[in-house]
Amino acid sequence: MQPSKPDPSPLPAAPTPPSPAGYAVTMMRPHLREVPAAAFPTGYGIRNLQPDEGPLWLAIERDAEEEFRQRFADNAFEREFGTDLDAVPQRCFVVVDGSGAGVGTISAWYYTYRQQEYGLIHWVAVRRAYQGLGLGRAMVSFALGQLARWHDRALLNTANRRLPAIALYLNFGFAPVLDAPEARDRWREVAARLDHPALREFT
Repeated sequence: MQPSKPDPSPLPAAPTPPSPAGYAVTMMRPHLREVPAAAFPTGYGIRNLQPDEGPLWLAIERDAEEEFRQRFADNAFEREFGTDLDAVPQRCFVVVDGSGAGVGTISAWYYTYRQQEYGLIHWVAVRRAYQGLGLGRAMVSFALGQLARWHDRALLNTANRRLPAIALYLNFGFAPVLDAPEARDRWREVAARLDHPALREFT
């Protein structure tokens, strides 16, 4: 399935003042070849999210961290995906435990940036009780594999104080996007807190 309604708007600018997670930053993977493989831990798997499972998606996002619980309105799912609900079963996923309960979510969405089409790693969240189990690595590996079905490159947005997430994305071949005037300063803040070979130019 090819994306039917690419969003022509630019990626979000860094917010002022920042959220508790910091300023928005963008990362890019220039190709979708040789995606690192990562299996889900024993007892966990992933399935497609259905368009009527917005309440489940919202519950996972809100549970992931305090900021999400305060930020997400009841209509957040419809706001994020309502322009293309037909794509949800192919591009949105829920991680389940052995009982089938949803414990995480990730989307392999799409975006048009600088007049080029990208796959978008979107709304990655794991319930707090299940963080630290290796689910995030498996989720990103799976979602990149899905994006490779439709796209040649990938983007994502995160915040510059989400250091574990940034380290994970760097390990998967994402690199900072420096288009915004303030981007280099934001990444210098990351490099001051996160020792990673991919960030040496910012130290």
